[in-house]
Amino acid sequence: MIVTSPDAFLDAFAALPPLPGARATARAAFLLAPAEFALAAESASDNRYMDMRRTVDPLRALAQHAALAQALRADCPVVTFPGEPTTPDAVFPNNVFATAPGRLIVGRMRHAVRQREARRRDVREFFARVLGYEEVDLSSRSDCVAELTGALVIDRARGIGYCGLSERCDEAGARAMHDAFGLRLSFCFTLAAGEYHTNVVLALLAGRAAIVAPDGFADPAVPRAIARAYGERALWLAPAQKEAFAGNAMTLADDRVWMSAAAAAALTDTQRQALAGWSFRLGTVELDEIEKAGGSLRCCVAEIF
Repeated sequence: MIVTSPDAFLDAFAALPPLPGARATARAAFLLAPAEFALAAESASDNRYMDMRRTVDPLRALAQHAALAQALRADCPVVTFPGEPTTPDAVFPNNVFATAPGRLIVGRMRHAVRQREARRRDVREFFARVLGYEEVDLSSRSDCVAELTGALVIDRARGIGYCGLSERCDEAGARAMHDAFGLRLSFCFTLAAGEYHTNVVLALLAGRAAIVAPDGFADPAVPRAIARAYGERALWLAPAQKEAFAGNAMTLADDRVWMSAAAAAALTDTQRQALAGWSFRLGTVELDEIEKAGGSLRCCVAEIF
């Protein structure tokens, strides 16, 4: 079922208990290391979190990325694929590759520079040959834009997707992802003007709480409905906290929220206490060099279910 109104979403949510045996968090994760890290002007055309006037340090980006992989290993196994110099800003694999149990999903990217990334054979063959996953390839379609778990934030415990429509995901892409992930319910809504991905304005924490940047949604009733669905266990972000990527967070275990060091520094003491009250520790990694490319920790991590 795909719904587009907050009331229809709340009615449908109430009728969907958690899936028996479904995992709320991934069993592993994978990253794509930066190689000759640089900012892509094409990606910056609709990503206001990028500033092409800034200089980047490729070696510092590589070091921060390696530290991220090492930190996340505290919660689950992590695989890092080598970087590809022909796609120098390809450090955000969750937009291009995602999984459901037994399936690798390849997204349909808007920009040509990211479409090249979707053609990587090593990632596809790892899932096909090593894990025996079926491949669901949206990248060859010309009738949609579907940037996977950048545009789609998923409650894996319930099989519910939250899909923000923007230049990076259209209605046809939302339907394609609903089917590819095998979701029971998708709530589709329009992001605020200037927002490119849902995972910058919304994070779900192990299926029991949310981080929400309300100014990232075109309709203010949408974030209110999402918060209500999770029993008002929502961490509400101010615009400056969203700009610091506090919404680009994730859980890889039931008891820890990961976000960048800059994102965590933007949180208030009250917000930190709320996370602790919901039984979440806070894990942080310095990612300021990588954040110059317009994404943060969540964007760097593709989950394996």
